Amino acid sequence: MLTDIEIAQKAELKKIRDVAASIGLDEDEIENYGPYMAKFSDEYLKKIENRPYGKLILVTAINPTPAGEGKTTVTIGLGDALTRAGKKTMIALREPSLGPCFGIKGGAAGGGYAQVVPMEKLNLHFTGDFHAITSANNLLAAALDNHLQQGNQLGIDPKRILFKRCLDMNDRALRNIVIGMGKRMDGVVREDHFIITVATEVMAILCLAEDIHDLYDRLSRIIVAYTYGGKPVTAADLKVVGSMTVLLKDAIRPNLIQTLEHTPAVVHGGPFANIAHGCNSVRATKTALRSADYVVTEAGFGADLGAEKFLNIKCRMAELKPDAVVLVATVRALKYNGGVAKADLSNENVEALEAGIANLGKHIENLKKFGMNPVVTLNRFVSDTDAEIEVVRRYCAERGCTLTVSEVWARGGEGGAELARAVLEELGSGRNHYHPLYGSDLSLREKIETISREIYGADGVEYSSEAARALDTAEAEGYGAFPVCMAKTQYSLSDDPKKLGRPENFTVSIREAYVSAGAGFVVAIAGSIMTMPGLPKVPAAEQIGIDEEGRTVGLF
Repeated sequence: MLTDIEIAQKAELKKIRDVAASIGLDEDEIENYGPYMAKFSDEYLKKIENRPYGKLILVTAINPTPAGEGKTTVTIGLGDALTRAGKKTMIALREPSLGPCFGIKGGAAGGGYAQVVPMEKLNLHFTGDFHAITSANNLLAAALDNHLQQGNQLGIDPKRILFKRCLDMNDRALRNIVIGMGKRMDGVVREDHFIITVATEVMAILCLAEDIHDLYDRLSRIIVAYTYGGKPVTAADLKVVGSMTVLLKDAIRPNLIQTLEHTPAVVHGGPFANIAHGCNSVRATKTALRSADYVVTEAGFGADLGAEKFLNIKCRMAELKPDAVVLVATVRALKYNGGVAKADLSNENVEALEAGIANLGKHIENLKKFGMNPVVTLNRFVSDTDAEIEVVRRYCAERGCTLTVSEVWARGGEGGAELARAVLEELGSGRNHYHPLYGSDLSLREKIETISREIYGADGVEYSSEAARALDTAEAEGYGAFPVCMAKTQYSLSDDPKKLGRPENFTVSIREAYVSAGAGFVVAIAGSIMTMPGLPKVPAAEQIGIDEEGRTVGLF
């Protein structure tokens, strides 16, 4: 059996100009990054500003498990299936982070015969967007410390600096550091921190900005610190926003690649959904919606994270609405939620499936709270039995949802035909009427508690004294109308990764909160989630290399 990278390397790709032509772009409306990747030109983006939108299909999933769910694979396979059905379709995805690529999760190009390509370039440096974001972020951090060194005319309190440096790599040793050590001209000694690039406010801003001017305005509003007198200091006060914008002027333009079956794919931005808002850029989604009749997009991790933020943050800010939602699950993952060990998941176990299926049920309920009736699809494994699939089918039918079986990993778009038919039927059903879960008029605590009770199933919320003060300050400074971006573990509906299935009788603990004024939301950090992940005992980086013929091996 071929690996994902071997399948991708054997693929016959179309020239990117031909992929662009399939959706009506002239060759001069893209900027090539080699023969198979491109960025949309500013001229094209302006040209389509007033075009009507196509249909927007969101793909989300149950909570991830070691058994694997394949949400991105299903997203790509569904796009190819709709293309096969004669629909003018595009896919809108996030860019992969180097952290998971060399850590434990691997890349984010899909899998099997449902991939976007060129897979190697996408999973590694791609068009350099993340490097630009890292550079812009760290320019602001350097300007901040230089201001302290050069006399601190703004009166910044070094104990109240909020802005952190970043790196697009899992490196736990950089979570908490001391900088400025050495001679007097080596800087002011203070505690500092690193977060991963995909969790930065600069990443969120790039993904939520409508254009270069909105990008500049949002960057200007970043709160970097507070003065000794308690006044917020913004990026605009440090006078490097123009330089940051210049660093990001190419990165803000969406990227165009293709699937193995040549469906156009817009891949742009990459905030994590467990510690950021988990959606590709607004510009990418709108570009796809104005260029195709059907757009399939995904939101990171389970529906309690990525979909919640897509529906409460991205759709609210960008005035978007999904026309249909697909909820991905696997029999194996549901059995894992029912208490089966990973090594035993290939054995039929209807009893465990019936216990673990409550996780799927909660996600169905949650999506209905946004006015969406999800199409459920099982990403099929060869070990799945007819009896197990029938349990899931009955369970979904009792909740008014269609169940389909997806085989896109093995068969590409052909294996997504059943799912494509169900999605098209759902689009024509009139059952979906999107609305956000909460209103902007609620307090920040009320928003946090609404998400925790309604989406996670918590009994209540506890706040650390630090988090409580931060929320009070945010409201006092006029940020109370902002939506909330929850940062919590992806492995459970609760904030405890060990609580599988559908946890009950638990409290969500908010240990930290801060305003992302440029992004336009307030971040609430629950449990022990980290904004700079660490590498596992055996990182994926140990398996990646170059073979004798110069080809990349071990990347997945």
